Amino acid sequence: MNNNVNPSVLAMRDTGPSPEAQITRDIVKRGIIVAPALVTVSWLVWGTAGAWSSAYGLGLVLCNFMIAAGLVATTARISYALMMAATLFGYIVRLGIVALAVMLVRTEPWVDLMALGLTLVISHLGLLFWEMRYVSATLAFPGLKPSMAAYNSVSSPSISHDDDNVISTEKANA
Repeated sequence: MNNNVNPSVLAMRDTGPSPEAQITRDIVKRGIIVAPALVTVSWLVWGTAGAWSSAYGLGLVLCNFMIAAGLVATTARISYALMMAATLFGYIVRLGIVALAVMLVRTEPWVDLMALGLTLVISHLGLLFWEMRYVSATLAFPGLKPSMAAYNSVSSPSISHDDDNVISTEKANA
């Protein structure tokens, strides 16, 4: 009997913490921070319809990010294959939902399509690029970059640089 069977990567699942949820909470926080400025600029350029359109567009963007993170976090706990399918097809479905949300309100008097379209594009890209500065791209700290206190508690102990050790190492190498 061979008990050393390696399971397929597609059959594996994630049981660890969910960094995508942490990152999305941070994106939503930044979106809420930038919302007053974005709505004010839209109001100055396009009037009241621009302000409402900008607020609606930012709401769509933040909901889109939250749904995406929820899909990845939930399906990763089931299997990686399901996570990959949910990521691919979830993107297509979410894109359709955003398009439908725009199509349903395009004729409303409070909507300015230019403000709504620019808000959708700029806020998606802007929030993602802004968040890139705070995401840790290491396996040691998945998710957001740790604070210095957390980093120092995990890092290796510092190497002693006493003059005696340096001199004895130089003599040994000579």
